[in-house]
Amino acid sequence: MPQTPEILTLGPLPEVANALLAGRFAVIAAESLDGMAEPAITSIRGIATSGKVALGADLLARLPNLAIVSCLGAGSEGLDLGALAARGIVVATTSHVLAADVADVAIGLVVALARDFRRADRFVRDGSWAGGKYPLGAALGGARLGILGLGTIGTAVAQRAVALGMEVGYHTRSPKPAVPFRMFGSLVELAAWSRFLVVCCPGGAPTRHLVDAPALAALGPSGWLVNVARGSVVDEVALVAALASGTIAGAGLDVFAAEPTPDPRLLAQDNTILLPHIGSATAETRAAMARAMVEALIIGVGRCG
Repeated sequence: MPQTPEILTLGPLPEVANALLAGRFAVIAAESLDGMAEPAITSIRGIATSGKVALGADLLARLPNLAIVSCLGAGSEGLDLGALAARGIVVATTSHVLAADVADVAIGLVVALARDFRRADRFVRDGSWAGGKYPLGAALGGARLGILGLGTIGTAVAQRAVALGMEVGYHTRSPKPAVPFRMFGSLVELAAWSRFLVVCCPGGAPTRHLVDAPALAALGPSGWLVNVARGSVVDEVALVAALASGTIAGAGLDVFAAEPTPDPRLLAQDNTILLPHIGSATAETRAAMARAMVEALIIGVGRCG
C-alpha cells in the first residue's frame, strides 16, 4: 500500500464504503489536509463523497492531480460542477444503482396517497370502521402521472407507472425523443395536466424552489405532489400553504429542505405522508452503491496514471 494518499474522503460515508476504499486505496479524510505537506496532497487523484458536502474552487486548487469525484448517491449538489468541468475532472454518481429502490418508494407514495393508506390504517386502529365504510379513494389505472426530471430515476418511475396502467408525461431540460411519453414545455403545463406530480430532478442551485406556488396551483385541489429528489427543489413555504388551503390534495415526501428536522408546519398537515429519506435505504442497494462508488474510482484513478 502506498504511503501517500490516493483518495480523499469528503464528508461521512457508510462503514461498508470506508472498508472497500481502505482495501483498495491509501485514503485520507478531508479534515486531515491542514496538517499535510503539499507533496502529499498533490498525490490525491480521487475524491469519495456523498455529493452533498461542499467541494469548491479553493479545495480543488490544492488538488492538481485530481481526476475523479465519485459520489455515493444520485446527487452532486455540493460540487462546483463548473470548476470540475473546467479541469476535465470526471464526476460519477451511483444513480444507476439506486434508481429502482427510489422509484419503488415514489410509486409506493403514489399508491398510498391515492388510496389514503395512512388515514385508512388509523380508521381501522381507532375502531371507526364499525361506524361505517371508509371514503372512496382514487384509481391509478388511467390516471395521469407527471415526472419532473426524466433521468435514470425518473425513467424507472415511468416504467412502474406504465405497469400500473397510468398515463405518463414529463418535463426536463433536454427532450427525450426516444421515450413514448408526452413532454411538456414547462413545469406549470405538466402540473396542470397531472393528477400526480413526481419530482425526480437533481438538487442544487439550478432547481432550487422549482416547484413553487404557481406549479402547485396548477396541480390543483385533486392533485398530489411526490418528492423523492431533494428538498430544495420544492418551495416548502408554498407547499405548506397549498396543503393547508386545499390548493392541492396532499403530498408524499421522502426529502425535506431541513433534514432530519423538517418544518413543523409540514408535520402538522394530515394530508401528507412523510418518510425519513429512505429512497435508497435497502441493505442490498447500499452495499451495491458502495461497490459502484469504489469501482468508479478504480477506473478514474487508473485513467490518470
